[in-house]
Amino acid sequence: MSLRLRLGAVLALILSLAWLAVGGFFDQQQREAAWWLPDDGVRLGLDLRGGIHMVLSPDLEVALDRELSSLKDGIERELDELGVTGVKLLVTEKELRIQPSAPADAAKIEELLADWEVVEIARPDETEFVLTLTSDTRDRVRREAMGQALEVLRRRIDDPQTGIPESVITKQGADRILIQIPGMDRVPDVLGTTGFLEFKIVQDIALTEELLRAKYESGLPEGTIIGFERDRESNRVLNAYLMPENAGITGERLTDARVGFDNRRNEWLVTFTWDAEGGRIFGDLTEANLQKPLAIVLDGSVFSAPTIQSRISRNGQITGRFTSQEATDLAIILRAGALPIPLRIEEERTIGPALGADSIQRGLRASIAGLLVIVVFMLGYYRLSGGYASLALLANLLMIGGLMSVFEGTLTVPGIAGLVLTVGMAVDANVIIFERIREEARAGRTPRAAIAAGFQKARWTILDANITTLGTAIILYSYGTGPIRGFAVTLSVGILTSVFTALVLTRLLYEVHPGQKSVSELSI
Repeated sequence: MSLRLRLGAVLALILSLAWLAVGGFFDQQQREAAWWLPDDGVRLGLDLRGGIHMVLSPDLEVALDRELSSLKDGIERELDELGVTGVKLLVTEKELRIQPSAPADAAKIEELLADWEVVEIARPDETEFVLTLTSDTRDRVRREAMGQALEVLRRRIDDPQTGIPESVITKQGADRILIQIPGMDRVPDVLGTTGFLEFKIVQDIALTEELLRAKYESGLPEGTIIGFERDRESNRVLNAYLMPENAGITGERLTDARVGFDNRRNEWLVTFTWDAEGGRIFGDLTEANLQKPLAIVLDGSVFSAPTIQSRISRNGQITGRFTSQEATDLAIILRAGALPIPLRIEEERTIGPALGADSIQRGLRASIAGLLVIVVFMLGYYRLSGGYASLALLANLLMIGGLMSVFEGTLTVPGIAGLVLTVGMAVDANVIIFERIREEARAGRTPRAAIAAGFQKARWTILDANITTLGTAIILYSYGTGPIRGFAVTLSVGILTSVFTALVLTRLLYEVHPGQKSVSELSI
């Protein structure tokens, strides 16, 4: 490829990335108002942009209780298959108690439990079994609950409709979750809702709980509970519903949820889609209960109870006098899934943007001062070649900013430190090249031969040093969190641009210089 084509390609690449980098110096409104600015700039992290810092404490004991309840259901099914009836199963604090009705049943239960390796079995007497989870099972349940909670939170916060994909959601210690959300001044509603969705057939309805209980003087029917539909602004009870304790179907089988608008009723709603098995179950449930109200229950609160008009299978909708934001939040929660365990906010603080703006200004001043010192040194020590290095260094910084925008990287205060480190590494690469060229020139080579030999012999030294550092940056990104990742991102991008500007751009500048082919002494 000719020199002109190579130079044009390199300049086009640098100018394109410089254009993207310049966009980072303007806010979103300025970028939207100016047609010549890119739509997106470099994203700023929590420490530069301000936002919310939260530490959540999951209730892992709830996960253990649910594991015991699941074991209880499994044992009940197997006892039914064996024809053993009249057995009482009771989940108490961290224990599952089994009380057979006859001595003959105790032998069958003992034989059944012999293969259950997840529990430890005790026999206080001949009429009772006490089951507790083994230590390995408890550890596994806690790990799985923590992993599920992290995944659900990530899906909720990283959902495209929330507009906060640069957030940090990570495990902190053994039983804490750290969340950092840049650019927000309040906790999103999607974090405060467990998101457990149930569909239940309404058996009776009244305006208040007292009126509903008055209909059943001897007490509520067995296996039923009362649910309430409330006004979300005043929290006033609108209706009280008598419903089964166990849901006909839960939201675990939902595959999608979207926001919609009912033009006829002039209200927001949420449409949902079941998987194949969920569609079958929901279809059978609605077909068997035509003209009956179906309560839509989220975290124990009834959102609405529309009357079933016909069989509904794969698709349905949830109404409930939603605002646009409420419908959007509900769709995100249902799409991301229910949290497996309750979460408690242990620490919450808002970081103001003033601190971030001050950090940016100080970082810029430090970077400019360091850059000027380096340029003066390079020009004084390497003369014209130092000028080439300074141009390459400027191009390097512009390329870093552009690539950060392209790959939607997040810039943090440690990221600025990585940027400063990158500047030093970029200069180091040029110093290695220049010293090799000096050695070749002292050995009697012509200027062109000294330049070619200098770049060739310095190439592997530069690549070796930068590849080693890049490997370290990748490890930091893989295992680090928050600020450490920000440092790793800028360092990784800076390594790539430093190698490019040192070995490609500086080499082109030597070839472009008009007098380089005829001078008898290099300006180095």
